[in-house]
Amino acid sequence: MAPRATAANGAGDHGGSNGVVVAGPPVANGNGKHRATAGRRVKVNPSDKYWTPVDEKEAAAAVEDGGEDGRRPLLFRTFKVEAILLLPYRLLTLIRLVAIILFFIWRIRHPYADAMWLWWISMVGDLWFGLSWLLNQVAKLNPIKRVPDLALLKQQFDLPDGNSNLPRLDVFINTVDPINEPMIYTMNSILSILAADYPVDRHATYLSDDGGSIIHYEGLLETAKFAELWVPFCRKHCIEPRAPESYFSVKNRPYTGNAPDEFIDDQSIVSREYDEFKVRLDALFTKIPQRSDAYDHAEDQEGAKATWMADGTQWPGTWFEPTEQHKKGQHAGIVKVMLNQPSNEPEVGLPANADYPLDFSGVDVRLPMLVYISREKSPKYDHQKKAGAMNVQLRVSALLTNAPFIINFDGDHYVNNSQAFRAAMCFMLDRRDGDNTAFVQFPQRFDDVDPTDRYCNHNRIFFDATLLGLNGLQGPSYVGTGCMFRRIALYGADPPRLRPNDDKIVGNSNKFGNSVPFINSIPSAANQEWSMTSPPALDESVMSELASVMKCAYEDGTEWGKEVGWVYDIATEDVVTGFRVHRTGWRSMYCRMEPDAFRGTAPINLTERLYQILRWSGGSLDMCVSHYPLFASRRLQFMQRIAYTNMTAYPTSSIFLLFYFLFPIIWIFRGEFYIQKPFPTYVLYLVILIAMTELIGMVEIKWAGLTLLDLIRNEQFYIIGATAVYPLAVWHIVLKLILRGKGVSFKLTAKQATSATTEKFAELYEVQWAPLLIPTIVVIAVNVGAIGTAIGRAVVGGWSALQMVGASLGLVFNVWVLLLIYPFALGIMGRWSKRPYILFIFFVVAFILVAVVYVAIHALRTGVFRFHSGQSGGVSFPTSWGF
Repeated sequence: MAPRATAANGAGDHGGSNGVVVAGPPVANGNGKHRATAGRRVKVNPSDKYWTPVDEKEAAAAVEDGGEDGRRPLLFRTFKVEAILLLPYRLLTLIRLVAIILFFIWRIRHPYADAMWLWWISMVGDLWFGLSWLLNQVAKLNPIKRVPDLALLKQQFDLPDGNSNLPRLDVFINTVDPINEPMIYTMNSILSILAADYPVDRHATYLSDDGGSIIHYEGLLETAKFAELWVPFCRKHCIEPRAPESYFSVKNRPYTGNAPDEFIDDQSIVSREYDEFKVRLDALFTKIPQRSDAYDHAEDQEGAKATWMADGTQWPGTWFEPTEQHKKGQHAGIVKVMLNQPSNEPEVGLPANADYPLDFSGVDVRLPMLVYISREKSPKYDHQKKAGAMNVQLRVSALLTNAPFIINFDGDHYVNNSQAFRAAMCFMLDRRDGDNTAFVQFPQRFDDVDPTDRYCNHNRIFFDATLLGLNGLQGPSYVGTGCMFRRIALYGADPPRLRPNDDKIVGNSNKFGNSVPFINSIPSAANQEWSMTSPPALDESVMSELASVMKCAYEDGTEWGKEVGWVYDIATEDVVTGFRVHRTGWRSMYCRMEPDAFRGTAPINLTERLYQILRWSGGSLDMCVSHYPLFASRRLQFMQRIAYTNMTAYPTSSIFLLFYFLFPIIWIFRGEFYIQKPFPTYVLYLVILIAMTELIGMVEIKWAGLTLLDLIRNEQFYIIGATAVYPLAVWHIVLKLILRGKGVSFKLTAKQATSATTEKFAELYEVQWAPLLIPTIVVIAVNVGAIGTAIGRAVVGGWSALQMVGASLGLVFNVWVLLLIYPFALGIMGRWSKRPYILFIFFVVAFILVAVVYVAIHALRTGVFRFHSGQSGGVSFPTSWGF
């Protein structure tokens, strides 16, 4: 049954959550206002046909009361999976659980094997696989989808005069290196945020440059100038997406604006200006050093060459030629307001003229506030990387705009749907549980990923199935970029339902540091209807206070990085910060939109992708052993504890998976060998359990709106991770806990290059050899050797029918392993992977070579070469697969 509820979509068709429901669309016009469309219609995406509304009565009652007595309307609709899919999904889960229990009862009653120590290892491994499968599955038994109603949000908060009562919003962007993180990505992110469909005077953007680079600062100056053209152009013509690099990369898009006659000429002008803007950004890398050399020569300065700003003053951050107080890890704090807070009233642009070729006479040309931040750095302190930078942003923004809500972005992510900020507000401002919602998490989507998603960058099983499951509990986990937070939740405050009065928000003020203005700003941040008229003037006292909260020593003796702000001393600061917020009693929401709310870049190179997975898995295990999710506060729901335990303990499965994948080594040299007898019954259980796993997965992708390829890629890259990086993550924890070391040093993921080559997906075909590739290569070699050895034994030795069946099952296992590791094998082939059939030819040749070598060795040992077809003692590989 198709959902009958309605929800808004914003400009064009941009706000309906994944197409479940679309209201009669309000279409954005040039100045940010909307023209209503007649009637409301329902539009159902085929991928959402299995979802049905559950809050129709409540929504109808909300319409009747009309928001009287100060009650806010229902700003989102709730959907659940229809019984036709949900009941079979739960039933299959129950049946498989019963099958697992019966399997272990049978194994305990039959402790027979050729080596009992291997039997015990496989028993413990299978038990862990069964437990981890159960932990993963129970969190998805009640998936919930919530759809924002953007039309109703507009109706309730936007005013007829063009102003709005929506809460203030601070946007955080983080970057470090303009080379490793190409600056064009960061500046596109800023442009898309400045152009977002949110009240101009009610959101501010803060760029944190953790490298203190003048390249980023002057790049931001250039971006602010280009934004004067780009942002009004987006408003006038309802441009989507509002990141120019992404917009101009697609030639044909439907037009949804109000000035079609002017669009072609306007777009041509803006495209030309954007190309010139990119040239100016690239020129900064040569322009600034040349300018600095000229100033140094004029000043006749001895010693280290300084880096100079355009106004003739020395750059307080990192210099091109590093020196004391001016190098990465050691420089002063910097705060620069690039765009001032705009006025509260719309400012209409000018008609086209000789100096200004675009007609913005009917368009609001105001730009949101834009601030550059680079915190103080000192070699005496551990600066805690991204978490430390965001905590400084939290304090600086509190002194300037102090918005009740915050949304954070990585430097390579941009706003793909201009209505995204409004969509998140639908959850924060809803009257049901909005006040107790700490954050709204959007799924991560990526551009420039190869069409088959070889390395599972989109990770859709997690984002589109697991997070929907968590949405039915206490809410999705915080997974980094694209998440809107309630500021007060980051300060460690309790949710309103557990907080009798606001007097206890601050509590012990010492945990926040010694900045009185910052501490005084906290109660205001708890009021989502509070709106600062204008940020304070940047006089000497304000600048002094800003410098104070950016100092390295500010957090000494405080709770920053522990109970306040983003959490420190862990590689996955996002997950553990969300965990701490949930543990306090807050809930979270998941929001999926069509088109996607945000998009970014992802590593399509195998080695870089594995480094990324290593950092995530190592940080997850670190959280598991340091925060004990299963034994968290009672404010964290029991099922949420189960979910967090599964999300953080999963790398430990790799130990047992490696045991199974490398087990063929034993029977390659020894021959027939069983870790469980009777073998036929053992195999029957495994076949049933594996088949049920796949069947459950098929039902899951049906209600999640995914494809079979998504499921396959998820399974493949889990196995690749389990052989290549998860064991290293486990070793990281061993070093930290047992040996009291610092663990493994995690490498930051390099971003895709923008102009190194014209070949599309060039990095997909590059091979970056690294030690973490070796374990998976060994697994491939062992299983190829097992298949070749089996072929050789079939040639030289006679097998009974039962032995032939056993050997065939062993070969099925080996082939299955190779199919699961197939993307990895393509990755280490480099450019040869453009022709995948070469890999299959290679495997066949390898099988034959190993078989020939085996036959030759057998002939040398026995002194005779024989073919056998009768009874001669067979080879059988006991398959043992986990759950």
